[in-house]
Amino acid sequence: MSVKSTAQEAVNIGGRLELLVDDYLLQSITGGARLQLHQPIRREIVFNTDAPWEGNACGYHSIIHADGRYRLYYHGAHYRNGGAGTEVRDTYPWVLCVIESEDGIRWHRPELGLFEFEGSKANNIVLTPEAVAEVGGCPAHTAVLLDENPDCPPDAKYKIVMFGKKPTGLYLLKSADGINFSLMSTEPAITNGAFDSQNLMFWDPVRSEYREYHRDFRDGIRDIMTSVSQDPLHFPEPRWLDYPGVPTEQLYTNQIAPYYRAPHIFIGFPARYTEREWERPLLDLPGLDKRLARAGHHQRYGAAITDAVFMSSRDGLSFRRWPEAFIRPGPRQRESWVYGDNYMFWGMIETPSATEDAPGELSLYATDGYWEGVSNSFRRYSIRVDGFVSANAPLAGGEIVTKPLVFDGGNLTMNVETSGAGGVQVEIQEADGTPIEGYGLADCPPIFCDRLRYVVRWREVGGDVRPLAGKPVRLRFVLKDADLFSLQFRRESSR
Repeated sequence: MSVKSTAQEAVNIGGRLELLVDDYLLQSITGGARLQLHQPIRREIVFNTDAPWEGNACGYHSIIHADGRYRLYYHGAHYRNGGAGTEVRDTYPWVLCVIESEDGIRWHRPELGLFEFEGSKANNIVLTPEAVAEVGGCPAHTAVLLDENPDCPPDAKYKIVMFGKKPTGLYLLKSADGINFSLMSTEPAITNGAFDSQNLMFWDPVRSEYREYHRDFRDGIRDIMTSVSQDPLHFPEPRWLDYPGVPTEQLYTNQIAPYYRAPHIFIGFPARYTEREWERPLLDLPGLDKRLARAGHHQRYGAAITDAVFMSSRDGLSFRRWPEAFIRPGPRQRESWVYGDNYMFWGMIETPSATEDAPGELSLYATDGYWEGVSNSFRRYSIRVDGFVSANAPLAGGEIVTKPLVFDGGNLTMNVETSGAGGVQVEIQEADGTPIEGYGLADCPPIFCDRLRYVVRWREVGGDVRPLAGKPVRLRFVLKDADLFSLQFRRESSR
């Protein structure tokens, strides 16, 4: 294929981190190379919702890091399904709760003393239906955000996006401390949608605007809408998201946010809803008695299975959505393969690696054991930093070549993993594909490592790429039994 291009077509990446979650930067992928989705590793249960005001249907989680600690907000809810384990607890009004942690692994309930439950205020309840009755608010359909707008007033540093019915729409609450919330307005910020899910809003620091994402039905299919505004209390009519090249699927929650290391890229972890046929494979799944009990309320409560998928976007509207699961229902032989499991939490945390002196990793969280006994669990998953998708090739080899890029920096760094026999070589080319002297493929010894930020060096020029900064160049990566997750031109230089 032709690689001729003009300088005007170059993509200016400056010094920002670029993840290979899509083909946005790529001109060609050849040989055995491909973009490969990676799944996180299933880790331990970090919390059980076994307090009397919580229950087996806790969900719609938001994770915030502020004031030196993590806060995880979720709704307390309980469903009776006829099984013996659930008959011991009555249903009760849904509430919004919070737990806290210093490391993302060990979580505890703060005793807030705000709302009474069964005669006591010794609980971690943040919001009740009575507190938002003026707008018919539902604490179960909420998301909590830390507003990063530099012009945000201090008393609205924390916000809750909440579904309300007087009239139907999304409402905002505000707080200075993340605990004591009050309504910002009795008018909804947006009214076009179904909203019976976790509806999200955040400040986009790259584009300096608020974005909201919520659920509705598109031709009877659960799907996601979005809108953009400078004012979080007033949004224009929403638009449907677009997923080029993949079949229509039912999506419940969306969990979209700017990736914290590269905020120009949005990533999301939608909950995918799949209703299976009542045939032998469904009956062979764990927990048949409870599945039949749930189906007694509605057939889909027993037949639906939920898992998590991964998607990314450069504009917040058109998403590259992977059809394969990011989190599968898994190997558990009880309290699994059910409607409501594997819903990803909104937010992620950097935690120390479980592997001795390896670098830190990302911790993600998802529901576990939903709608089964008298409680459900929060399970941790871990994945490599930037490690959602890689340019991958087998030992036989493969190549990726970028479009013309303009960068600002002194070193080219890679987040890369190879085998002992594999490796990566990097060539920097002119915009027309001609190798640049000193930066050719033969000048780059094969790189074999497992590093989050490896500085590429060529034999004669070392790692210094400053002479090429500001002009259109292409990058050619030759991969052998290797995964390239992200790249970045950093301002420091090294020879």
